[in-house]
Amino acid sequence: MIEFISQRWAPRLLSVLRIVTAFLFMAHGAQKLLGFPAPMTSPPALFSLIGLAGTLELVGGALLLVGLFTRPVAFILCGEMAFAYFMAHAGQGFWPLLNRGELAALYCFVFLYLAAAGGGPWSLDHAGRSRG
Repeated sequence: MIEFISQRWAPRLLSVLRIVTAFLFMAHGAQKLLGFPAPMTSPPALFSLIGLAGTLELVGGALLLVGLFTRPVAFILCGEMAFAYFMAHAGQGFWPLLNRGELAALYCFVFLYLAAAGGGPWSLDHAGRSRG
């Protein structure tokens, strides 16, 4: 019984993981670029590292939310999160809990999984393949 449920729902839960992760990730980009839902202390220059990160987070998150170009976008965002971890967190100590990098590390590996697994059945990528 559990195996039947698992086989039936695993692809759908892949889509749910993608959607929820993208929604949460977009908030980081919206904060950096739009000052929403919480304002930054000072708005970043668009052509700075933080501006680039905000653009990747907002636009890449939106693409992941709808499941469009899931694999390449997730791969790019995985790299962004790895870069963010080593740039901002790893130098402050080894343990992610202590260097406050656990969220960057978790996003990195979720995006790596999405790059390998795709967007699931509830994605525009899947809808496009189904029609073609």
